[in-house]
Amino acid sequence: MLKNKKNRREFIKKIGLGISAITLSTGTGLLNCAKSMKKSPNIVIVLTDDQGYGDLSCHGNPVLKTPNLDKLHEESIRFTDFHVASMCTPSRGQIMTGVDALRNGATCVSRGRSLIRPGIPTIADVFSENGYSTGLFGKWHLGDNYPYRPQDRGFQNTVYHPAWGITSIPDYWTNDYFSDKYIHNDVLEDFEGYCTDVWFDEAMKWMKEQHKRNIPFFVYLPTNAPHSPHWVAEKYSKPYADYPKEKNFFGMISNIDENMGRLHKMLKETGLEDNTILIFMTDNGTKLGHKVFNAGMRGHKTELYDGGHRVPFFIRWPKGNLGTPRDIHELTQGQDIFPTLMELSNINPQKPIEMDGISLAGILNDKQTSLSERILVVQYDYHVSGPTGKWESTVMWNKWRLVLGKELYNIESDPGQKNNVFSKHPDVVKKMSDHYEKWWSEVEPLRNDLCAISIGSEKENPVNLTSCDWDGEYADNFWQLQGGKNGLWNIFVEKSGEYEFTLRRWPKEADVTISGSARKEQFNTQGKALPIVSARIKIADIDQSCPVTKDDKAVTFTMKLKSGKTKLKTWFLDDQGKDLCGAYYVSVKKYEFKRI
Repeated sequence: MLKNKKNRREFIKKIGLGISAITLSTGTGLLNCAKSMKKSPNIVIVLTDDQGYGDLSCHGNPVLKTPNLDKLHEESIRFTDFHVASMCTPSRGQIMTGVDALRNGATCVSRGRSLIRPGIPTIADVFSENGYSTGLFGKWHLGDNYPYRPQDRGFQNTVYHPAWGITSIPDYWTNDYFSDKYIHNDVLEDFEGYCTDVWFDEAMKWMKEQHKRNIPFFVYLPTNAPHSPHWVAEKYSKPYADYPKEKNFFGMISNIDENMGRLHKMLKETGLEDNTILIFMTDNGTKLGHKVFNAGMRGHKTELYDGGHRVPFFIRWPKGNLGTPRDIHELTQGQDIFPTLMELSNINPQKPIEMDGISLAGILNDKQTSLSERILVVQYDYHVSGPTGKWESTVMWNKWRLVLGKELYNIESDPGQKNNVFSKHPDVVKKMSDHYEKWWSEVEPLRNDLCAISIGSEKENPVNLTSCDWDGEYADNFWQLQGGKNGLWNIFVEKSGEYEFTLRRWPKEADVTISGSARKEQFNTQGKALPIVSARIKIADIDQSCPVTKDDKAVTFTMKLKSGKTKLKTWFLDDQGKDLCGAYYVSVKKYEFKRI
């Protein structure tokens, strides 16, 4: 953690300003990487979505069968008390930066709070700067526009879908998990096959290419499965027919397991296995599996009890001298991955990096045996209406859990967190509360300092904004396109000049009028028509309106803007001037640049 008060203040100040480098000592997270001449290890991180600790047969699930993951479990070092946030974006930002969500900015799945602050280096930044090829295949969910896309944050090769998942508002309108369009290095391309198969296919193909080039690789393979919608081929769900609510969820995990078997086979056949660090983990607690089996825990995705944020974490490196496969019971977290992999890979960053995570290399190598004084905080933004407040968190110390600042559990004697012993252990409560008070004093000044999306940059022109990034408004699902939703974007105008804004209610590929009704075939649902007759846009001190005819699929505004940070808001109005909804899709083009 950030123990030096002066360093903490400087860190908050610097990341709040979004500078391009963090140049502070890392305190207990200072990396002391040993010098070594051995070949750099390859790294593969597989992160699944909404699969919980109990959604594995090796963890005791009596229904679900995961033979390939069970085999990896047997061959790995397993951290049994490993924690992330209770929802996807915060977990992903913490893994990528080693920094707590409330510090790095990626605190929520949407509402303008899913972006990592500019200036905070990612694990991909550091590995690419140190001779690695870096690739992402699957779900990013840390920004769809410059400078927050994976290709802006250190990944050299990317194949991914936007936002939270397939069928989200920014996703291609007809995508349905099977033979969809995904973004490949800035270009929307067609891919054949089921989504999870595509991520693994593309990742394995790319790994083999890097192997031929004799270049070490860092692969981040975050699947969108088994997140909803729960769609999968019947052959995977059929074995779970006795569980109608969970059968597709379990089927999606079975498909992941099959792909893990394919990955293992490829690593072995290519000779990559021995010098590849392979990590398997999940991004939060289970979404559906807890109704069948939850490994004795209370809670699930989005909740602050262990079932919401305790996840599997397996790490295997056959020639890494990590010792025999075993369980490690120390309290650990997703923020530890970045510093751990740097030390295991003998990487010294060009500048010291301030992190909340610590390297677990000493634990893995049996050079360190205990993290008994470590205290961690799980907190992220899960409210639809706004950011979480003080004490909307879980504080963890050894086997103690302080939930919401008023519930205390000892999970060693009470793994189901049924018995609140808050009043019986005042000394424990005080120690954990004091830690949280200090932590909150550091992050609270950043709570409403939101990241801004750039327009007018050569890196992305035009910029296609969607309602997923509306500040303060939750609108990233198809059903929210029905009207009644509006919000604003935080914008940074990179360069002064003339800009064109094209407003749409439906995505361009849907080919539907602004006031019309679009059909979403994947859900067998018809959208709602709205009596829209005019549109309005406001950015900086400019406020313009124009009529909308029944045949208009989009309306366009042109204006001159000055560089700097500002806010953008749009409206679609009826004949009485009532706000029916905002433009869910806005394309912004700076005339000076050629369209990319």
